[in-house]
Amino acid sequence: MIAIIKYNAGNIRSVQNALNRLGYESIITDDKTEILNADKVIFPGVGEASSAMTYLKEKGLDKVILSIEKPILGICLGLQLMCDYSEEGDTKCLGIFNTQVKKFPPIEKVPHIGWNSFSEIKGELFKNIKIDNDMYYVHSYYAERNEQTIATCNYIHPFASAMHNDNFYATQFHPEKSADVGTQLLKNFLEL
Repeated sequence: MIAIIKYNAGNIRSVQNALNRLGYESIITDDKTEILNADKVIFPGVGEASSAMTYLKEKGLDKVILSIEKPILGICLGLQLMCDYSEEGDTKCLGIFNTQVKKFPPIEKVPHIGWNSFSEIKGELFKNIKIDNDMYYVHSYYAERNEQTIATCNYIHPFASAMHNDNFYATQFHPEKSADVGTQLLKNFLEL
């Protein structure tokens, strides 16, 4: 069973629909036991960092996420909340990835909305995916590249498009909205 973490953030149903299309059953839950007993966990999100972290702490989900031993995939806000710190709301985050989340400077259109390819990719999450494949992004904040970065995208400047640390994986882009390439990435994660 796949657990999709239910918290104060959007985009959860579209993730569940993408899993359904792949033939996987999932539950949307904030129950600690269901999350910890799941074969895989997805931590999606569209929202604001400080209010999302407050909700996670109030429900004890911050400690649950940190104690997950099965593969877990953070998506968009999920990736940002897995970092050390976010400028959005001056927020201390979960500290899974050793990097900070910063706001894009207003040099180009912000938020970054649309399709972009990679400047680098590596690792099992990107099996059968090419560097020039496009993924769909919607974000005003980005994670700085670091030693845990497994994909980089350029918008205004390079940023961490995906990261990996032990059983924790995360993408800034939305695989559930990224057509066949996003489906391949979800499939890669589910087959870990």
